[in-house]
Amino acid sequence: MLKTRITEMLGIEHPIIAGPMAYISDADFVAAVSNAGGMGILASLSFKTPGELGEQVLRAKSLTDKPFAVNITLLPTAKPVDYGAYMKAAIKSGATIIETSGRSPEPYMDVLKEAGVVTMHRATRTRDLRTAERVGIDIVSIVGMEAAGHPGQEDVTTMVRVPIAVDAVSVPVIAAGGISDGRGMVAAMSLGAEAVLMGTRFMCSQECKVHANIKEWLKSLNEMDTIMTQRSLKNATRVVRTEHTEKILNMENQGATLEELLPLLSGQRGVNAYETGDTNQAQITVGQCVGMLDNEPTVKEIIDGMVADAKGILGRLHGIGLAG
Repeated sequence: MLKTRITEMLGIEHPIIAGPMAYISDADFVAAVSNAGGMGILASLSFKTPGELGEQVLRAKSLTDKPFAVNITLLPTAKPVDYGAYMKAAIKSGATIIETSGRSPEPYMDVLKEAGVVTMHRATRTRDLRTAERVGIDIVSIVGMEAAGHPGQEDVTTMVRVPIAVDAVSVPVIAAGGISDGRGMVAAMSLGAEAVLMGTRFMCSQECKVHANIKEWLKSLNEMDTIMTQRSLKNATRVVRTEHTEKILNMENQGATLEELLPLLSGQRGVNAYETGDTNQAQITVGQCVGMLDNEPTVKEIIDGMVADAKGILGRLHGIGLAG
């Protein structure tokens, strides 16, 4: 067991969290991560209605008695979303940990605090973590540019973001971006982080319900095989470089409007890709650490391996006089 403020606050065995991957992080996957000693996070906007999210929370509770969280992503969407309704549905169904991301959680803090849930907020800028702490968030996550999904408009690495974030706030910090094994976890925690959050590594696990072709494809990629799209929309997204994503980037460089880009950005394209294994018509979000993936273990093997490797690294550092 690795003990930090975050493991104590969340009630988890190891400071290893599986990030909420859209259309992937359902109740079954989340429960598998939590049962393995880490913590899974349900990706709420994978579900079309608050009611569907509530059902997923109930299913997760039936599959694990360990803590798990629910993410509410406060990003702009093509159609208005009642984020408060999603939060209330999750809480009503028994969620005890809520993570927000995308925008300030301040408008929803009364609801969250009244419910007595543990609150987390994930961001890419230190100033946003300061805001989150000011409005009452319990735990913050800082995301470096290496990460999948939305790593921010600025090209600042995890190695730089984490110590700056740790110095800026008093609440505990989770590190995200470019972390996929025990080496990354030790590095992040040496910078002051008290847990790590990973997506890409868990995407290539046995419990992850994406098509086998996707997983084999991920294992063939290297650290140079991602690009950033949607910068022009102020919604920068790290994705695998394909003909489809190159087309999006070229359109952006030529001044395409949101309306022109939306058909190519549809989340349904990702759903179809995960189900069929066809990667040619969708944006597949992965981090630069995809270049470190060469196998498909269970989530328990990932977590246990990280903990064992971390202890081995600390032993090696002790041997050369760098650890007490």
